Amino acid sequence: MCGIVGYIGKREAAPLLLAGLHRLEYRGYDSAGIALQNGGMPYLKQKGSVGDLQKTYEASPAKMLGATIGIGHTRWATHGDPSDRNSHPHLNADGDIAIIHNGIIENYSLVKQELQAEGYVFQSDTDSEVLVQLIDRIWKSDASLSLEAVVRAALRHVEGAYGLCAISLRDPGKIVVARKGSPLVIGIGEGEYFIASDAAPIVEHTNRVVYLSDGEMAVITRSGYQVRTIENVAMEKDVVELDFSLEKIEKGGYEHFMLKEIFEQPAVMHDVMRGRVRSDEGRVVLGGIEDYLDRLKQAKRIVICACGTSWHAGLIGEYLIEDFARIPVEVDYASEFRYRNPIIGPDDVVIVISQSGETADTLAALRAAKEKGAMVMGICNVVGSTIARETMCGIYTHAGPEVGVASTKAFTAQVIVLYMLALALSKGRTISHDEMRLSLRELSRVPEHASRILELDRQIQEIAASYKDARNFLYLGRGYNFPVALEGALKLKEISYIHAEGYPAAEMKHGPIALIDEDMPVVVIATRDSSYNKILSNIEEVRSRKGRVIAIASEGDAEVARLADHVIYIPQASAQIMPLLTVIPLQLLSYHIATLRGCNVDRPRNLAKSVTVE
Repeated sequence: MCGIVGYIGKREAAPLLLAGLHRLEYRGYDSAGIALQNGGMPYLKQKGSVGDLQKTYEASPAKMLGATIGIGHTRWATHGDPSDRNSHPHLNADGDIAIIHNGIIENYSLVKQELQAEGYVFQSDTDSEVLVQLIDRIWKSDASLSLEAVVRAALRHVEGAYGLCAISLRDPGKIVVARKGSPLVIGIGEGEYFIASDAAPIVEHTNRVVYLSDGEMAVITRSGYQVRTIENVAMEKDVVELDFSLEKIEKGGYEHFMLKEIFEQPAVMHDVMRGRVRSDEGRVVLGGIEDYLDRLKQAKRIVICACGTSWHAGLIGEYLIEDFARIPVEVDYASEFRYRNPIIGPDDVVIVISQSGETADTLAALRAAKEKGAMVMGICNVVGSTIARETMCGIYTHAGPEVGVASTKAFTAQVIVLYMLALALSKGRTISHDEMRLSLRELSRVPEHASRILELDRQIQEIAASYKDARNFLYLGRGYNFPVALEGALKLKEISYIHAEGYPAAEMKHGPIALIDEDMPVVVIATRDSSYNKILSNIEEVRSRKGRVIAIASEGDAEVARLADHVIYIPQASAQIMPLLTVIPLQLLSYHIATLRGCNVDRPRNLAKSVTVE
């Protein structure tokens, strides 16, 4: 992995590919490259940024000119270190076949040994290179085959995940793409076509796209495209119109995408609820699950599967669904779900959550749950994504494109969706009509509360300056705010590279308290709820060991101000609403600490936006 672009048409390919790779930088990567077709097969690839690749291209463009077909890639290292030789594209020894690949070829070692025994010499340490060498071997055994035929034959030899693009001088004028576990989308222009791993590089050229499903291939020429399965069965694909514009993925005057997306949250919250929350009527309208709502209500158990930030949203969802709907809920790491042989059956509902809708571990959990007969529901942000297509029903978050690798607005959108889902499941069962109306009215006020919290940005930046050199952080919360403590710690780790851990506040005494001294900042979520007095006791315990306390507290709380070194006040709300508010100052705190440390907050090291490998 991580990013794929391709172009075939009438325009110069290289500038389009480089622009597309720039659009994909948010996904995280360590090297980049392009390969073109213009009578020859010129290519450039190197460790470093797309900007570095652009400079190399501009310094020696002559051999790259005239190409109207090309493929490009940003790599996030899995097999082999980040280096020029391990960058994509990979070419065969004759230099007339080029491929780019996202995913992991699990049996690459065996295939590589077989090819080496036949005299093939490998130029990289990657698993991906076996694909181009395998294509070359198959083609040399039968020169009459087409590019798509040899790609199809090669894919039958390999196991694993792939988003693959291939071009060749032996069968020029086409791009062959294939997908299994790693997303690919085809953009349809006027006499030109675009390929990418997501819509970001495509949207400035066309809003008409086709999403490939697992096990599908496409042959793309200037005159059109054909989609078939790996088994060579023709497929009819729907053309989807993208629902976001280029403006939505630009920075809009903010220094970083992450900051922009933090400040977009009030508007996103409105969008998530628009047309769905009808507080005066006391009901929630969730069209994507309307036909399945009775079955959802009858579930004996709900299992939520997700990764990273989405897993934290799932933990809040557990609290919400059990609180409102009184249905037992378990939350699993999607990466562990299928490996622990879970007990899942037809009476269970499995909810999978993923911002991109393409997270490999979450997709694996989805498929394992379906095999066991469970009803599977999805919560994701990307229309047409694999999770959206493979689940029985689902809810889109409508958060808009999220470019920053560290998720912010997608998290709050997911929590709102889970809040609405919990109320929908409780209607007519566990809460009264008046209780429903009150809960929905409070939810409707969240965007206004969020806007007020964002006005504290300057204050939070000043607090961040006091802690930018800390080496460790501890985050504490109770009840609904325990998952927020986990999320706050994750944000700090992701973008500032400071070690941080989140704990239920009561668990501090069972080990983490040994770490607390004058060099340990402790972030405590201390809003007024049923555990308020206990959280004050936890703050006292931190202070008695000389820990420095940053508290998130309800407005007007003088008691917390007496105990903490710094207090960030937020509007008071019910415990169920509070995670949507307490997380925002933690996002800002992480952002400002990271920028003060000189970190690249939009593209933190070693991370990828959409994790499409296990």
